[in-house]
Amino acid sequence: MTADRPFKVLGLQQVAIGGPDKLRLQKLWVDLFGLEVTGTFRSERENVDEDICALGSGPFKVEVDLMQPLDPDRKPAVQATPLNHIGLWVDDLPTAVEWLAAQGLRFAPGGIRRGAAGFDICFVHPKGNDEFPVGGEGVLIELVQAPPEVIQAFAALARAGGG
Repeated sequence: MTADRPFKVLGLQQVAIGGPDKLRLQKLWVDLFGLEVTGTFRSERENVDEDICALGSGPFKVEVDLMQPLDPDRKPAVQATPLNHIGLWVDDLPTAVEWLAAQGLRFAPGGIRRGAAGFDICFVHPKGNDEFPVGGEGVLIELVQAPPEVIQAFAALARAGGG
């Protein structure tokens, strides 16, 4: 690295899985694996109808989003890549975005905004370009501002030698 990183990636926040039919995803993830549906999210702008599920509990809970498109012929095509994106908890999202962009990381349009689960988020573009040569190497990555209780839990885990 060319500079000290002024933020921390704390842990996995979410995995988003897309498909043409959310009911088929529910059969596997909810009915067979036993994940709990904790909410839903629908967005015309993002062309998505999703169920928000939980795996685990407390500050280490991982969100598993089961997504289908509102219109399969529109973009973004949430069903086109079955593993749609992963989300990473970060301790200081604005600082992370500023520093990562200065390192040449390309972000998807939209900037920092409120996400479906209520946290501030932004997305790393799957591909770099001439201006920002570093991308997600084919993977869409969501950076998620961790709330204080998650930051504290990961700090306690690290102090205990578990992280």
